[in-house]
Amino acid sequence: MPRQARLDYSGALQHVIARGVARCRIFDDVKDREEFLLWMGRLLKDSGTQCLAWSLLPNHLHLLLRTGKWPLKRLMQRLLIRYSMYFNHRHHRSGHLFQNRYKSILCEEEPYLLELVRYIHLNPLRGGQVDAYGELARYPWCGHGAILGTRKVEWQAIDDVLEVFGKTAKTARMAYGEYVREGVGKGRRPDLTGGGLFRSVGGVEQAGQMQRRREKVQSDERILGSGEYVAEVLKEVEHRDRRKTVLRERLKPAEVVERAAKVMGVGVREVYGRRKQRKISMARSLASKWLVEDLGMTVMDVARLLKVTPAAVCYGVKKGKEVEETEGAKLSN
Repeated sequence: MPRQARLDYSGALQHVIARGVARCRIFDDVKDREEFLLWMGRLLKDSGTQCLAWSLLPNHLHLLLRTGKWPLKRLMQRLLIRYSMYFNHRHHRSGHLFQNRYKSILCEEEPYLLELVRYIHLNPLRGGQVDAYGELARYPWCGHGAILGTRKVEWQAIDDVLEVFGKTAKTARMAYGEYVREGVGKGRRPDLTGGGLFRSVGGVEQAGQMQRRREKVQSDERILGSGEYVAEVLKEVEHRDRRKTVLRERLKPAEVVERAAKVMGVGVREVYGRRKQRKISMARSLASKWLVEDLGMTVMDVARLLKVTPAAVCYGVKKGKEVEETEGAKLSN
């Protein structure tokens, strides 16, 4: 059965889980963890992505991210590939470090944002990395201490969590700390580690009761949320896919390149290749964005068409979004 496409959009709340291949360790010591966090901080800043919660365990990691300017896929590929190269070189190993592809679950903010922050920050306690809840405040490899104010993590979106708990930092931190403490007795919470029916309705027992009552609730393994939220997300995905299909049927790739060249006032032939003049680069970026995101072409196919590298296409997609805004140009116009 083919893997389903990831669900993502700007502002989406994503619970990301990445595990070591065959349960192998992905962090051996302090230096490994520091290297991972260094690169994650840089990429979060570059991509405009928010990190609301995180924890690093010896053989896996959890992140709670809100998608920014970059798609989640682009951020995670850069982060995991860069870290894997570092880890393999440092520890004299080869091959894959992470198991298959990372797992990402699109989450409904209410009621899951706070539940997930608590769940992720309690992972070191559940995993035996600390012996008691009180030690979490000083534990350096999760975001709990940053929210409490006992540690400083510049790239962590602390205020987005604290504002839910109180109007002042002091009262909010006290309320947050108590909320997390209350979660210690809730166990491992498998209902928060994926999507699908039984997680969205609160557990296997609730799902069984609904099935016995023949109640229908829309669900999707990629989404943690209510039936209404799942239906809304899938409707939007269907709308975007239908738009891509219409554009593919109406426009040929060469015509898209022509449109990009016309917007920027350059010759069509100049867009193909690696010429660096500003207007030509902007036209190439605009064409890359339209071909990848609006027509649904692969990065490799666009690279072959434009006679550039796949990396240049990825960069062009990002810059193309900026060109769209500054020039007021849309492919569907």
